[in-house]
Amino acid sequence: MDIFYLIIGLLALILGGEFLVKGSVALAVRMRVSMVVIGLTVVSFATSAPELIVSIYSALSGHPDIALGNVIGSNIANISLVLGITALISPLSFQQRLYRFDIPVMLLASALFGVFLYSNSSLNFWEGLCFVLLLSILTIYLIRRSRKEEKMNGENSAEQVPLVKLFVYLSLGAISLYFGSHWLVGGATGIARTIGVSERVISVSIVAFGTSVPELAASIIAVFKKEKDLSIGNLIGSNIFNIFAVLGITSMIQPIYVVDEGLITNDIWWMFGVALLLYPMMFLFHKKHIGRLEGFMLFVLYIAYISLLF
Repeated sequence: MDIFYLIIGLLALILGGEFLVKGSVALAVRMRVSMVVIGLTVVSFATSAPELIVSIYSALSGHPDIALGNVIGSNIANISLVLGITALISPLSFQQRLYRFDIPVMLLASALFGVFLYSNSSLNFWEGLCFVLLLSILTIYLIRRSRKEEKMNGENSAEQVPLVKLFVYLSLGAISLYFGSHWLVGGATGIARTIGVSERVISVSIVAFGTSVPELAASIIAVFKKEKDLSIGNLIGSNIFNIFAVLGITSMIQPIYVVDEGLITNDIWWMFGVALLLYPMMFLFHKKHIGRLEGFMLFVLYIAYISLLF
């Protein structure tokens, strides 16, 4: 039954993430936000919703390692697995903004997360509030900048989705995410107890992979639609949102304590290292280009991380 609940939970999260992405993009189009910033903010928040719901439910139900491991593992998966697979499908070009602003913000969020976690092996209300305030400032800045760029470039808005359909997308997404998180956490903790693996290992691998599926789907779809800025922007933005929004909101609701020290001594270093690796990969082989070779290297790196866990 634990495996059944895990699978059903994963499917519900995937479905919920898909509906939420559609509804969120439609809402952003109505607000006249550019596609680049939709990837960095709206789609990133929507695809991070599974992590948010799973982390809140885990923290409230007494499974803090799943709340933390889910975010750390998901951030590792987004850069190594999702970006790796996406680049293998089609090489990804990127703008200067990505390595001058977006990645530094992601590294800052990761570093701040590490400092908070190392200071007292937990995230409390005030640290969570700091994350949420930083996220609010970042979001306002990105939206204002995008509207200025949109006016300068004369960018046209995409076709608007009817309000009824928008409401249906958002409602179905929210319902699927709610039940999916409940089933996923229940199944994952049950499997961990049965096979004698820690909740930390289950959370940074199986649970994190499940909650990263919306990012994988959104990035692949964006590549096929020739919206490559949306693809890579979604992944960087999702990692920022996972820390600032998911951990920020969760720790404001319920302080998160580290149970398994492996989260601090091993996993968080992998998360920071994979993010930092993007810089040499961008410039060592190609300029402004993440090709199939880099994608393969990232994919192998993720397989190595998962193999070392077990």
